[in-house]
Amino acid sequence: MQDTVTIDYLLQLRFDDAPQNIPDALETEAWHSIANHQSCRSYTDKTVSAELVRQLCALALCSPTKSDLQQRDIIIVEDSDKRATINALFPGSPWIIDAPVFLVFCGNNRRLRQINKRRGHPFANDHLDAFFNAAVDAGIALSTFVQAADSAGLGTCPISTIRDHLEIVNELLGLPDWVFPVAGMTLGWPGRAPRVNLRLPLAATVHTDTYDEEAQNAAIDAYDLRRAEVRPYGSQRDPDRFGTREPYTWSEDKARQYAEPQRTNFGAYARNKGFDLS
Repeated sequence: MQDTVTIDYLLQLRFDDAPQNIPDALETEAWHSIANHQSCRSYTDKTVSAELVRQLCALALCSPTKSDLQQRDIIIVEDSDKRATINALFPGSPWIIDAPVFLVFCGNNRRLRQINKRRGHPFANDHLDAFFNAAVDAGIALSTFVQAADSAGLGTCPISTIRDHLEIVNELLGLPDWVFPVAGMTLGWPGRAPRVNLRLPLAATVHTDTYDEEAQNAAIDAYDLRRAEVRPYGSQRDPDRFGTREPYTWSEDKARQYAEPQRTNFGAYARNKGFDLS
């Protein structure tokens, strides 16, 4: 790797077709932090102060929110018994157990409904968009938390599999109607330097004026080969069912992942929380 890692270098490593030598591009610390981000799955035993965690929460909640509705909450899991219960849900994920801090990012459409009731106005938007807006708000806050933590030298790893255990998490955290978990998050001081992961080429994911799939298949094929060479998988998903393939590629792994049903109860869960998803 180069002695001085530039934005051009990091983005080219990620995408392989990122624009280079942009005259007005900035070499800012924030850009470097974003381009160099990697989920952290190894933590030291050094504690993270409660004050620092709350400050990161404040920074996360500075992020954009739909129409200033602020439909996102963060739950910091400090109680040792609750944390032990969460840890037990992920016996195959030691980084979750080892992380000094665990948080849960929630969508919250409850507060707005309560405000409407207090002000004596009807809540006239009880449909799918109410759920969607709260979920997106929580996702934006989660992303901003990650960037803030990266800038402080901390490591994070979002845990979407918290939604594999909806009823347990719902009861454990006392989530009322219209409040739901979007993702968990581990937080701590990294135990090793993160490794930049590769992303699909911009040819597959960035469009101009209209959605265009013409270059997608070729871009994915090239990405598969490049990723298998630069960042190969350590194991193959469910070889007893699907066999083994060489090279084992990103698209093969994702196709196998979504060949198995996941969270088929989430719609029923959301409806039981009071959402009308029509």
